[in-house]
This record gives sequence, C-alpha cells and structure tokens, in this order.
Amino acid sequence: MKSKAAIAFEMGAPLRIEEIDVAPPQAGEVLIEVKAAGLCHSDLHAIDGHWNFNSGFPGLMGHEGAGVVVEVGPGVTRVKLGDHVVPFIPECGVCACCRSGKTNNCEASFIDSGPTSRFSLGGRSIHPFLGLGLFSQFAVVREFTLVPVRRDAPFDRLFYFGCGATTGLSSALFKAEVQPGSSVIVFGLGGIGLNVVQGARFAGAKTIIAVDINPAREAIARQMGATDFVNPRTVDGDLVGHLNAMTGGGADYTFEAIGNVELMRQAFDTAHFAYGTCTIIGIAPDADLLALPPTALITGRRLQGAAMGGARGLEHIPQLVDLMMDGKLDIDSLITAHLPVEEINEGYAMQKRGEGIRSYVTF
Repeated sequence: MKSKAAIAFEMGAPLRIEEIDVAPPQAGEVLIEVKAAGLCHSDLHAIDGHWNFNSGFPGLMGHEGAGVVVEVGPGVTRVKLGDHVVPFIPECGVCACCRSGKTNNCEASFIDSGPTSRFSLGGRSIHPFLGLGLFSQFAVVREFTLVPVRRDAPFDRLFYFGCGATTGLSSALFKAEVQPGSSVIVFGLGGIGLNVVQGARFAGAKTIIAVDINPAREAIARQMGATDFVNPRTVDGDLVGHLNAMTGGGADYTFEAIGNVELMRQAFDTAHFAYGTCTIIGIAPDADLLALPPTALITGRRLQGAAMGGARGLEHIPQLVDLMMDGKLDIDSLITAHLPVEEINEGYAMQKRGEGIRSYVTF
C-alpha cells in the first residue's frame, strides 16, 4: 500500500515528505495506522549522528506514537484488528533482559530491522528507526513492540506515552522509586524532565527543585509540581553548592534529562554523598565520557541509567494511561503544538529554539 511519510535521506538534512510503499505484514508483524506521532529529540540525535542507533539512510524516523491495528500477520496473538496501540521498546519475552524483568532493554531493540524493512521508495529499502518508523501514516512493526491500551484515551495525548511521558514518569516512579517526603532535583525541563517533576510530585516528594536556563519553563515546572525553580545563569557562585545548600547537603534523588555530561556530573554531585541516587536519562554523544572519583561512590551515593525510564511497557503504560484518564497526571499541558506532517521540519526547528514542550504530527 501507499503511505505518506517523512524520510531522512542523509545525515543532518531536513526530512522530505514522500509517498512510500509499505509491504503487508509477515509472520509476527502488524500493520498499524499511525494516528499521531510525537517529535522526540532522539530522532534528531539519530539524524544528526549524535548516537549510533540509526541503522542507515534513507531512514524513517519516528518512535513516539499511537495508532490502530488494521492488519495482522500470521501467528500474531498480542493484538487484534481495531486495537488501539502504543508502540514501545520490544518485549520479546525470551532474551536475558526480558527474562530478568528488565524489558526496557530487550535485546530485540538492538537488532537492525533494515534488512527486513517493509518500507521502500522506488524499490529502495528504507530503514525504520528503532524498528518502528512512525513518521509514516501506515507502519509495519513487530507485534512484540505493541502495547494495547484502552480505546477511550485520545490519540493526541496517547502518543506521548510511546517515549517522553513514559520515560520521565517511569524514571521517577519505577527506576528511582522516589519516596514520599523526599527531596528531588531535576536538571533539564524538556518533555522528559517535566514528566520527571510530575512523577516525583505524584510519588509524594516534599521538595522538587527544577533546574533550567530557560526562565519560561518555571511556570510549567511549578504546574507539574516543582516547589522551587533554579536558573543556573542567575545563581551567584557555584551551582552545585547552591543546590546542596537548598537541600541540606544533597538531594535524595537527582535526575539529568538533557544529555550533557557536565550536567550529569552536577546531578551526581548534588545527590547526597551517603544515600543519594542520581539517575541519568539524557542521551549524550557516543564519544563523551563522564568522569567521577571512585571515592564518591564508596560512601553510598548511587549512579544509574534509565533507558525509557525503566518502564516495562505492557505493565506500566496502561497504568500510566489510566492515571491520565483519571485526572491524576497532566498530559494536556505538555502538548503544545499539532502540525500536519508536511510541517515536521518546522516542528523540529521550534524544538531547537526551545519553543513549546511536545509537538506532534498527523497525516
């Protein structure tokens, strides 16, 4: 079938809107109609060569979205026709990570699906980013990447649970396991960091310090639950010392949600030396290194990463969607722009300028 799609033909180049061919789903695969696709910064990282998860060009970006099942291949049992679904990190169920319960690192995530891509243009195969390729009106994906969700959840909010909302909320709730009455510092108030703030608030944190150089983020951070806002550019002297003074020696939990190794070190240094937990969410360039003195770990401070927030898609995404539908999580305030797919490059330009929180495209 034919499908409108936004294609990356070379590193660093704008996406081009093309009509591509989508082959039918094969065994274990599902054809979905993508109803909304979010503009997550990770797609830009892949296009720009910031990290090496992009399997090649021409590439079909898009990994944050939601849609409807319109066709299933042989042997598919996880979903059925008409199901509303959120594509997410695979849960193959058989690899070591899935067997251990760490399905957010399912080994099927790292398999190059380019050779089996169902997407093509003029007979040339197109590589789907992370095996998804949701910047296409129709997409064929592996069934174990799909999370069925309730049908009354609106697609223009549901898509966000494919990455940004789930990653941020889960980093606080399921990975760091923020405790009631605790102190939290969040570095970076983008679409993920603001959800970390919201997750910490939902977990019952007493002090939530939101850190960002954009003063316009203060209002939305406080709306999400921040008790304090710190702009590093207005702090006299050492930012780490300032934050440690605010928390009485360091926070119980700190988070870095940008992908900057300098901020990662600051996040680590503002976690309490004896019991603080620093969680790294942001994706830094592959060549960057994070330097830490080993003695800073011996005292008890912990450093950890949070791929997709540590979320187990099949278990956690429906829970988070329920919380949104029950009015306990505010997703509406974080969705700030809706664009036709033809304007996807402008959407990413807005993101680079720091305008809005999360934009999405429809077809």
